[in-house]
Order: sequence, then C-alpha cells, then structure tokens
Amino acid sequence: MPRFFALGAFALALAVAAGAFGAHGLKARLTPDMLAHWETAVRYHAYHGLGLLAVAWAVDRGLGRGAVLAGRLMLAGMLLFSGSLYVYALTGLKAVAMVTPLGGVCFIAAWVALGVTAWRRR
Repeated sequence: MPRFFALGAFALALAVAAGAFGAHGLKARLTPDMLAHWETAVRYHAYHGLGLLAVAWAVDRGLGRGAVLAGRLMLAGMLLFSGSLYVYALTGLKAVAMVTPLGGVCFIAAWVALGVTAWRRR
C-alpha cells in the first residue's frame, strides 16, 4: 500500500527533525532526564517509521490484512508512545506519560501481527 510507504517516509523525516530539535533547540532547556525521554521518543519514532516501510513492502507482497493491521498499530504506537513522551518531555505532565505503555503495546502487537502474517504466508 503506497500510503504506508509515504507515511513511513514522512514519519522518518519528522523523526529526524525532532531529533535535531532536541539536540539543538532543547538541549539547553530540558533537564538531562527530560532530554532522555525526548531521545527515546525520537528513537522509537524512527524505528517505526522504518517499520512502516517494511509494512508497505509486506502489503505489496500480498500479505494483506495482517500487514495493514501492523501498519495501523505502528501508527497508533507512534502517536501514543512517541507522542506522549514528546509532550511529557516538554511539559512534565505525568498524566500524559501514563499513555506511553499503551503505545508500547501497540508497537509489540504490530510486530507480532506482521510476523504472524508472514509466517502464515510462507
């Protein structure tokens, strides 16, 4: 599905921009602990941007609904995991950080869905 490839490319561009912003714009403004949260958000954002490229490849190879589910879960994970960490790093609101584990579950479920789908199609 070309949309997953495009979304992956855009997600990666945004991850690079967020990483640069953290390194240059936030380094002097955030505590080392909050900067570490920002960097974790960027890292997982980038990993799953690459994951969306893998999803696009899998969809193109005919893996169908399972691959599409994996892509949707990766997008949800980026929003919930990375998004909540970005907001937490900038605001310090602990309530926002409570959402982060849900994003992690989405990431895990995405990779499991992609793996199970590929295994069944072998």
